[in-house]
Amino acid sequence: MCVATIAKRKTSFEIDFAKVESAREILGTRTLTDTVDAALDEVIKLQQRRRLVELLFTPGRLQLDDPDVMSGAWR
Repeated sequence: MCVATIAKRKTSFEIDFAKVESAREILGTRTLTDTVDAALDEVIKLQQRRRLVELLFTPGRLQLDDPDVMSGAWR
């Protein structure tokens, strides 16, 4: 998903700071905003990886066994 304009706004919600601290350590972030943004980025990337795996494991989807398709693959 590509967004032409990035919309940011201030919001207020309850948050589990134990989870924030764990995420901060894992992601190497410093601020709450950076941690939440990085965590959201990771969720988006996870979905993209899942779609790629699904694509790679769908028989016939990439036609990797088709000699005509693969003849120009390494050029």
